[in-house]
Amino acid sequence: MADSARRVLGFFIEASRRAVNGSCTQRASAWSSRRAAPFSSAADDYSSDLDDINSKFAEAREEIELAMESKETVYFNEEAQTAREAVQVVLQKYQALVERLPEPDKGSVQRSMGLKMEQLKAELDQLNT
Repeated sequence: MADSARRVLGFFIEASRRAVNGSCTQRASAWSSRRAAPFSSAADDYSSDLDDINSKFAEAREEIELAMESKETVYFNEEAQTAREAVQVVLQKYQALVERLPEPDKGSVQRSMGLKMEQLKAELDQLNT
């Protein structure tokens, strides 16, 4: 069971990485297959949290995009506030998950999702300027 969860989460992380990079590369696939199992046996406990964070991440990016499209309109302030709140939710959920994870899993999640969180912060900063 633990090996199955590791494989599922490894696939999930790889799929997330592809979505962020916008392409599927053989190098990422080869890297993933060479890696040791990314999560401990407690992986089942975190997969729903990872799914939730990824879902909220996508929603936050959509909110940022909507706000960017409404720049210089009367709707901008409301759209920007909604985007800020969505980003805050994602960052809080990510931080809470990282704090709960045991050390081996923490590093894996930070490597797989840390850049996405930084991307979200950068997009929000772009919205705020």
